[in-house]
Amino acid sequence: MALLPAPSIAREIFADALPSAERYAEFLAGPGVERGLIGPREVDRLWERHLLNCAVMAEVIPADATVVDIGSGAGLPGLVLAIARPDLSVTLLEPLLRRTVFLQECVDLLGLPNVEVRRARAEEAADEFAVDVVTARAVAPLERLAGWALPLLRPGGELLALKGERAAAELEQASAILSEFGVRDAEVLQVGHGKVEPPTTIVRVVAGKAPQPSGRRTSSRRGGRRRGERKR
Repeated sequence: MALLPAPSIAREIFADALPSAERYAEFLAGPGVERGLIGPREVDRLWERHLLNCAVMAEVIPADATVVDIGSGAGLPGLVLAIARPDLSVTLLEPLLRRTVFLQECVDLLGLPNVEVRRARAEEAADEFAVDVVTARAVAPLERLAGWALPLLRPGGELLALKGERAAAELEQASAILSEFGVRDAEVLQVGHGKVEPPTTIVRVVAGKAPQPSGRRTSSRRGGRRRGERKR
């Protein structure tokens, strides 16, 4: 299927960054499909189903936030958010080499100074980050995702997980682990009203101060601030 032109609403969502979003869409529809990062049947709906659906998440991300995108894959939603919001500092966290190669090529192609590509699993990098926001799309059920994402957040930071119809059910099923991590708040939000149809559904979880399991390494925390952690 051929890549369709950007819909008119894309200009409102991406503003001056629309040319970068268009180049990214073209790269997804070409090398992204050829390398198996996105299915060929998705090309004709890249804008509505993928780019715009992810970009409207920016509505609930504060200015100048530090962001870690878990399991970035083809860059959804992390790379899209970095394009739409150049004020964000985004780390794309992806364990598979072929995907990190693709992501780095995208970053180089688009000239995005606010993005770092990191090959690692979230649980391996937990001691390195204390960011404002963690994002994820189609990575895992919230019950598992929370255990990977919450250790990457500063107290008061937010996990924003893009979910579908089962968002409320997943949130309920994850109640035990959310309680274990001492989260401050958790809710289901819809963003992008009037811009995408249907609106994008997000599970928002606000991190508390996570318990420190016995035997967990803490040296990186004692030695200084983790990446994304701000001076108090």
